[in-house]
Amino acid sequence: MKNKVIAISREFGSGGRTVGKLAAEKLGIPCYDQDLIQKIAEESGFCKEIVEEKGEYATHGNWFSGAWGGRDYYSHTIQDNIWFAQRKVILELAQKGPCVIVGRCADYILQDAADCIRVFIHADPKARAERIVSQYGESELAPERRLRDKDKRRAAYYQLYTDKKWGDVKNYDIALSTSSIGIEKCAEIIADLYNSK
Repeated sequence: MKNKVIAISREFGSGGRTVGKLAAEKLGIPCYDQDLIQKIAEESGFCKEIVEEKGEYATHGNWFSGAWGGRDYYSHTIQDNIWFAQRKVILELAQKGPCVIVGRCADYILQDAADCIRVFIHADPKARAERIVSQYGESELAPERRLRDKDKRRAAYYQLYTDKKWGDVKNYDIALSTSSIGIEKCAEIIADLYNSK
């Protein structure tokens, strides 16, 4: 029997990470988010900083990958190798037991490997901009631009490895707006969905 797993995709600054942690607490199951980075780093052999940057955001076409090719002797990019390690870690975590996994294409990776509830967390741009300034210490100068950049790179990464459109409601079981119903209520809805499935 497949384990029940909640896979949360989220817009940058929407509070999706917090929603995932709260839902996991309500259900008494582990939530994997930042600790995924360490596990992927150990599996891939890359440092945490590289995994954090290349494990969820597309970097193809930037100066560094253009100048260096970014390829190893097996013709995979660094990003590809991190993807393989990431996929392996996420599959192993889902096999271990029920859990919540935030980001890193877990919704796609686990579509056939777990009893997966796929969630997309979003919020209106103004609320997201305020959140990244107050919660993440982002500069108050042009936070909207930072949001657009992060979401654009996240969407490109998702499409690159899943061939699907990030944020398209057809790819998720439920989409929730933290700016409309709040972080706590989003977590409650997810926990209720998990318990009723």
